[in-house]
Amino acid sequence: MRDPLESNPALRAVIEEYEARAAREDELWSRLSLEEIRSRLDELLLPVGRAAATLMYVLVSEGKRQRILEVGSSYGYSTVWLAAAAAASDGQVTSLELRDYKTEYARERLERAGLGARVRFRIGDALASLRELPGPFDFVLLDLWKELYIPVFELLQGKLAPGALILADNMLEPQATRPQADAYRARVRAAAGMSSVLLEVGNGVELSRYG
Repeated sequence: MRDPLESNPALRAVIEEYEARAAREDELWSRLSLEEIRSRLDELLLPVGRAAATLMYVLVSEGKRQRILEVGSSYGYSTVWLAAAAAASDGQVTSLELRDYKTEYARERLERAGLGARVRFRIGDALASLRELPGPFDFVLLDLWKELYIPVFELLQGKLAPGALILADNMLEPQATRPQADAYRARVRAAAGMSSVLLEVGNGVELSRYG
């Protein structure tokens, strides 16, 4: 597998910029109270991190998955990685995000990385957007408010291609969202046709396969 950051210097520069921002915010996070963190969540990058992003890249690019759905793009760190994987598999990313200013931030960086054409954003409520999307999807990233994971999964059923993968982030960290993460894991493991495993990658991911 070719390292996308080595073969695309513009992509590497964008990822390094994201990760420098994440490092600054990690330092800020350590100084904020829980109340301050909750009030400022929309300001923070909260990326999946390099390990989970690399895993996604491998799963999509090596599996030649072309119909990619991201539920929760935020400021676009994972979106850029998925777009790079889509470029390698000749695929397309549909990314759902509530805040338009976050997608604008992401769009600018996608363009700088030469990947703007690989992503279509849908701005608004994720559940409403997902109801309108026909699928099928080959790969799905779940990375939004954890209480929405199960409602999103319910809507995804019937929109997954055979062999589709769902990667759900934040299964182990932060601790505050573990109850919702555990509930999601129980739900997806009980679903017909799904096989699922918890991986200690990044903040913990549940990787699930349909069919």
